[in-house]
Amino acid sequence: MIPVTELRYFADTQPAYRILKPWWDVFTDYISIVMLMIAVFGGTLQVTQDKMICLPCKWVTKDGCYDSSEAWTPIDSQYPNSSITPAFEPTGIKYDLDRHQYNYVDAVCYENRLHWFAKYFPYLVLLHTLIFLACSNFWFKFPRTSSKLEHFVSILLKCFDSPWTTRALSETVVEESDPKPTAGKMNGSMDKKSSTASEDVEANLPMLQRSKSRVEQGIVDRSETGVLDKKEGEQAKALFEKVKKFRTHVEEGDIVYRLYMRQTIIKVIKFIGILCYTVYYVNSITFDLDCKVDIQSLTGYQMYRCAHPLATLFKILASFYISLVGFYGLVSVYTLWWMLRRSLKKYSFESIREESSYSDIPDVKNDFAFMLHLIDQYDPLYSKRFAVFLSEVSENKLRQLNLNHEWTLEKLRQRITKNSQDKLELHLFMLSGIPDTVFDLVELEVLKLELIPDVTIPPSIAQLTDLKELWLYHTAARIEAPALAFLRENLKSLHIKFTDIKEIPLWIYSLKTLEELHLTGNLSAENNRYIVIDGLRELKRLKVLRLKSNLTKLPQVVTDVGVHLQKLSINNEGTKLLVLNSLKKMVHLTELELVRCDLERIPHAIFSLHNLQEIDLKDNNLNTIEEIISLQHLHRLTCLKLWYNHISYIPIHIGSLISLERLYLNRNKIDKIPAQLCYCRRLRYLDLSHNDLSNIPPEIGQLQNLQYFAVTANHIEKLPPELFQCKKLRTLNLGNNTLNSLPSRVGELTNLTQLELRGNRLECLPVELGECHLLKRSGLVVEEELFNTLPLEVKEKLARADKEQI
Repeated sequence: MIPVTELRYFADTQPAYRILKPWWDVFTDYISIVMLMIAVFGGTLQVTQDKMICLPCKWVTKDGCYDSSEAWTPIDSQYPNSSITPAFEPTGIKYDLDRHQYNYVDAVCYENRLHWFAKYFPYLVLLHTLIFLACSNFWFKFPRTSSKLEHFVSILLKCFDSPWTTRALSETVVEESDPKPTAGKMNGSMDKKSSTASEDVEANLPMLQRSKSRVEQGIVDRSETGVLDKKEGEQAKALFEKVKKFRTHVEEGDIVYRLYMRQTIIKVIKFIGILCYTVYYVNSITFDLDCKVDIQSLTGYQMYRCAHPLATLFKILASFYISLVGFYGLVSVYTLWWMLRRSLKKYSFESIREESSYSDIPDVKNDFAFMLHLIDQYDPLYSKRFAVFLSEVSENKLRQLNLNHEWTLEKLRQRITKNSQDKLELHLFMLSGIPDTVFDLVELEVLKLELIPDVTIPPSIAQLTDLKELWLYHTAARIEAPALAFLRENLKSLHIKFTDIKEIPLWIYSLKTLEELHLTGNLSAENNRYIVIDGLRELKRLKVLRLKSNLTKLPQVVTDVGVHLQKLSINNEGTKLLVLNSLKKMVHLTELELVRCDLERIPHAIFSLHNLQEIDLKDNNLNTIEEIISLQHLHRLTCLKLWYNHISYIPIHIGSLISLERLYLNRNKIDKIPAQLCYCRRLRYLDLSHNDLSNIPPEIGQLQNLQYFAVTANHIEKLPPELFQCKKLRTLNLGNNTLNSLPSRVGELTNLTQLELRGNRLECLPVELGECHLLKRSGLVVEEELFNTLPLEVKEKLARADKEQI
């Protein structure tokens, strides 16, 4: 019949799947096992015992064998008035049959006379039971559902056994028993919107003061009980990713739910059908029956009385089977009612959200929800522990824990560098968050966060008392109220780089003491750019504003803020900037940068800004600068940058800018230096490199304050002797020209520290270079062959100067 291994298989399809089998499936499986035992028992009896036992009838009636208890009358002449006829004529045929004849008669009568239900009863039970088992377990084997179930069970068991699950749930208990926040611990407020942090936080100052006092007393403790090791943390992190991908995949459809519903309906229909015909045919199982065999010549008898030895037992088994089918059917009907009475394609974690601090656990739908409903029938604890891996707060806590494992205080301290402003700077790039240990670097002055997807600034930032500058490059940052209160009092400079204007956190506009704001990103979204930028009006102490974007016009709010701005920098990334008349209102501006704004002329609005000290019009489309004469009214102007344009000549009016100290005209198309330029006697920095100059006017000698002079990449063939009257020159860049010789008067430039000569036609260097006492070998930029033309003592002197510096 059925091997024992098959019975075991049907009894428990796979041990791991038991959590997906609610009590009714388990109950029906056991009922099916009993049904199988009935089929096995009945089939075994049919195989091992005689199926039918038949004896010939010597006297027969028209309906069958004669029963002596019945009255009769003769019906022929030999037996007058008799209704009985002899079974045979006394022709000498013997009355007793041999064994083979009896076997033949038994087989014929079993095949032709026994009712089909009594004959096939064990096999019907077996067939129906196998169908029931197939209906109960088909969803475990159907390819489109088994893959989801296997994946779900695998993830669920890992989540249940994960050390992070135990830790997260235990933290919930701790938080409920001790709701007081610690300065360094991340808590449930991580999922609050950043807008709440931009509210008035003055009421939170006592909390900030408590945080500071805790820091001063050294009692801020970020160590948490039950610390996971690094391997366990990585495993939990991988589980979060698996749960996310599985949820996305499973919530797309409801094939598991529909298949389970269909197989339940099939079981109900099957139950009704079996119950109806089995009750109807159970009375067909009888112990004795008459059998007529037409081939009388073989046996000598035509009518036989047969007994079915298993009839009584089969009738008892059939009655028991009917009761089992009835129980099975009632359970199936209950299952169908359970599936129809409420929506199983939605699952809410409301109770878990109320019991724990993880209020962000999302509700799920479709097959994911249905499988969780089934899990609840097994043990609701599975869903509770699984919910930990659906919470973003829980994931953030784990991420924070892994970060703290990886980024120790010693490792972070090694990454601290000094920037160009000689400030201690820490740059964190592409991390999953901010390690708590960052806030132990009390000496930190500049914190750069780049490409960090989710950042929450905790109150422990109050420990960084020297922090004045914060960089957020493509980093979405939320901030807790006590941390915002600290930054309002301490932060001076903020740099934000973004892709979409919505990424700009609104809390930045509550930083009342902010003096510098640098915004880099797309501000061209007409629908919402002004809503975000309008918050600049709140920054009353703002002194420096940098916008690197693609504006078509200057927003009104920039003009309003410009009333107290000292420096405005706009890099428009090549987009033409129009309507600059509003610049006139920025009367306090000292520095103005209009870079890559596609300007064709110097904006007239600039000429009204009498406090301007520096103008930068880099990389525009300037062809002429005749308007430069109007700059003479800017008496405080000391720096003018007109580099990377298309300027072909310098107007003679340049000489009227007598206060000019730095002039950048490099990367243009200038072919001549007017003598009037040398009237700017205060010039200390003059850059004319990468132009079309062929000579330097002798009036250059009038620039007695000149310290930096660059004419690199021009067509200069000869240096005027007057150039060497500029005794304060420290940098002289003459590379990539057509110089044939370097005058010996170069030795008069005793303050020279850098001399670039590479790319000329020089054959030798003057020995007088040795008189430039501040010049070192590293400061002399020439080809090695040309350097070797110097006398040995001069070369040694230059090399020795480098060593002394080291």
